[in-house]
Amino acid sequence: MNSAQPLQSDLGIDWGNTMQMLYDSESFVVLHMLPDAVETSTQALNDTAPPRPQLARHGFEIVDKRSGKEVYLDGSWAEMFQQQILAWQRDTPTQEEVEDALDRYAGLAQNPVVVH
Repeated sequence: MNSAQPLQSDLGIDWGNTMQMLYDSESFVVLHMLPDAVETSTQALNDTAPPRPQLARHGFEIVDKRSGKEVYLDGSWAEMFQQQILAWQRDTPTQEEVEDALDRYAGLAQNPVVVH
């Protein structure tokens, strides 16, 4: 699996590795979503700006390019998928084996891909 370089910023925000593309083929894209960035500087107490929505825990988004649908795995599903990724790193599967596994997860996909 292939990993994107983390994005860094010097604007007082630690973006960390909030999103990494793990896999991209003709049929699938797999993204690893990590908890959102946190501010490294202190905000004024009278700051009335609403807080930004934050992703509380990590998850994986699997996009099936063939059907135009995606599934987001979090919680125990994300943990199970992460174990699959670790096994792939240990065993170096063929692309066909990876695609077969992703196809099984894509069977859960209900949501059409929406660009926002």
